[in-house]
Amino acid sequence: MESQLPISEDTIPVALDKKTIELLKSVSTATLTTILLKKGLRNVWMRGTKPIKSGQPRTVGPAFTLRFVPAREDLATPASWASPISTRAAIEAMPEGVVVVADAMGVTDAGIFGDILCARMVKRGVAGLVTDGVMRDAAGVLGTGFSVWCNGIAAPPSVAGLTFVAWQQPIACGGVAVFPNDIVVVDDDGAVLIPAAYLDDVLKEAPEQERMEAWIMDEVESGVPLPGLYPMNAETKARYERDKG
Repeated sequence: MESQLPISEDTIPVALDKKTIELLKSVSTATLTTILLKKGLRNVWMRGTKPIKSGQPRTVGPAFTLRFVPAREDLATPASWASPISTRAAIEAMPEGVVVVADAMGVTDAGIFGDILCARMVKRGVAGLVTDGVMRDAAGVLGTGFSVWCNGIAAPPSVAGLTFVAWQQPIACGGVAVFPNDIVVVDDDGAVLIPAAYLDDVLKEAPEQERMEAWIMDEVESGVPLPGLYPMNAETKARYERDKG
């Protein structure tokens, strides 16, 4: 278990300012995937990241990554939970406001976190948890009020199928490459990754995309047919610009 890299300055999550968080909370993950698709980024939606309960608030934050590998009998033991390289140690390194993204390789028969660890993340001000794996202690986790997106529930603990090896390293979650400091936005449609280098562009374009789609929806409600409306032709664009004022 000596593979853990030291936490360096460039892997400490950069906190998002309040304005950025509020703007991204106003934009659906569906809209974000459209914006990123226009920029050539197709693989940004993390498969298997379903809300543990519906109606959780849209959650935004820099990614704090956790990495699991397949269980190995000499490493994946209850005793490993007390190791300096453990999920417990990782939680104590989590800054306020991060979204934890855990690479559990899609394993669905070993729960990576239960109620006690989720309660501690709440106390540390962690914004939420996203994983392509599963949780355990479902009732307890729900009782903490922690926002979780996962691929289901299983009773066995993580060491029944996984070995925890690192935090704040590049990972894969739901088939998406996630690096520390990438931005995660997650709602009832699942988790979407905004690469850190694209954040400024997304912040500029997202409000306009939402405004345009709301206008189109109003047109649909008014009975306007889709051809020339969605996508807009030149005439519709001109009408939209006039209405936008």
